[in-house]
Amino acid sequence: MSLDTLSAMRRALEAGETTAVALTEQALAAAEANGDLNAFLHLDPTQARAAAEAADARREAGEGTALTGIPLAVKDIFCSKGDPTTAASKMLANWRAPYDATAVARLRDAGAVLLGKLNLDEFAMGASGENSAFGPTLNPWDRTRVPGGSSSGSAAAVAAGIVPATLGTDTGGSIRQPAAFCGLTGLKPTYGRVSRWGMIAFASSLDQGGALAWSAEDVAEVFSVIGGHDPRDATSAPGTVAPASTLLSTPVAGLTLGVPEAFFEAVDDALQGPLAEAKAQFEALGVRLKAIELPFAGDAVPAYYVLAPAEASTNLSRYDGVRFGHRCENPVDLDDLYRRSRGEGFGPEVKRRILTGTYALSVGYYDAYYRQAQRVRRRILESFTEAFQAVDALFLPTTPTTAFKLGEKRNDPIALYEEDRFTIPANLAGLPALSLPVGFSNGLPVGGQLLAPHFEEGRILSLAHAFQQVTDHHQQRPTAGGAA
Repeated sequence: MSLDTLSAMRRALEAGETTAVALTEQALAAAEANGDLNAFLHLDPTQARAAAEAADARREAGEGTALTGIPLAVKDIFCSKGDPTTAASKMLANWRAPYDATAVARLRDAGAVLLGKLNLDEFAMGASGENSAFGPTLNPWDRTRVPGGSSSGSAAAVAAGIVPATLGTDTGGSIRQPAAFCGLTGLKPTYGRVSRWGMIAFASSLDQGGALAWSAEDVAEVFSVIGGHDPRDATSAPGTVAPASTLLSTPVAGLTLGVPEAFFEAVDDALQGPLAEAKAQFEALGVRLKAIELPFAGDAVPAYYVLAPAEASTNLSRYDGVRFGHRCENPVDLDDLYRRSRGEGFGPEVKRRILTGTYALSVGYYDAYYRQAQRVRRRILESFTEAFQAVDALFLPTTPTTAFKLGEKRNDPIALYEEDRFTIPANLAGLPALSLPVGFSNGLPVGGQLLAPHFEEGRILSLAHAFQQVTDHHQQRPTAGGAA
């Protein structure tokens, strides 16, 4: 029996039609069969099989949860005790985490079976999945194309049918963009809703953990487990996250969906049809569409690429060959140790962002760049706040293009940064945002994006769930071999 969604697996387990052991063996076989995707950086069959046996015993005792016995995997930026945790960087190539990240611990407590750690752009810096020190991840829909980044392995592992859901992180679109490129549903919760404790930092005021899966229903199940306050994270928001059934229960008929037309005008022509059909489908569900403007959203990319590198420069200063990370061989002196350890340990994109951030924070440039970017960030938040006084949620494209060819934009950093133009605003404002599949263009998935006010994840999950009850885009699967 082949099962590839979390909901289907849960129902089969509850009905006694399968076991956690059988699902785990299915997942391990799928991981081996799709090894060319390079989705996994670390696979632990022994640990997974032991966890599956424990999950079956737990269900037999009547103590199972919705995730008990479900095979999952996590982006290799989350610490998992005893496992390699590399952030896809040579800097941490030999490091094993001494503890579980809060999100990982909550999955284990729920009885999920964790198969291993997933590939990503190094230190979560990238929009294509090509910046990993251990090789690029491929897109299951077309292996000549990128899966998106930085949660590249998280998206590819679900799209290939290896696991039904994964954990990713989203600093500027790193869950939503790969979800769009791989035909998945991906949720970036409100900043602070998922603990950052045990999540290797890129930009601390922007990083947020979340989930990728085929459907909003499955994403809600994972979010309901990993979300909620964590006293070990000073930026963790208070309160708990509602059960998945509650998150999906908001009536959508009568809601007003804001549509910023300027965003739609900026996408490739090939995406226009699916996005227009999605708007019509929301209207058929009783959702009112209202044209709005987001006057400062166009400033999001330059502001982000000052603020995020500035925070990265500070966060990654600890990787110096002394306190953390790769240490060069036979340093001549302390200066040589620092220079060569960091030069050898970090990849080109990480170096580029560290230099950009250090420059923005330097004496004489702090006011001109960093302080100005913070002001833009505040104006973007204010523009969203004003918009949400007139509408209940927003609908806009997730990406300006479908998945592009491997190597196509690798030597053009600016073009890659522009791939995040529609996703970055939600991170700067700390808003919950979700990407869902809305159709296909030339055989490649197209994603649409829903945004809501802070802590209103249930609103966008309900909108996506209602949309998926009357469409089948999320039920489409890549062909064998990934030929588009």
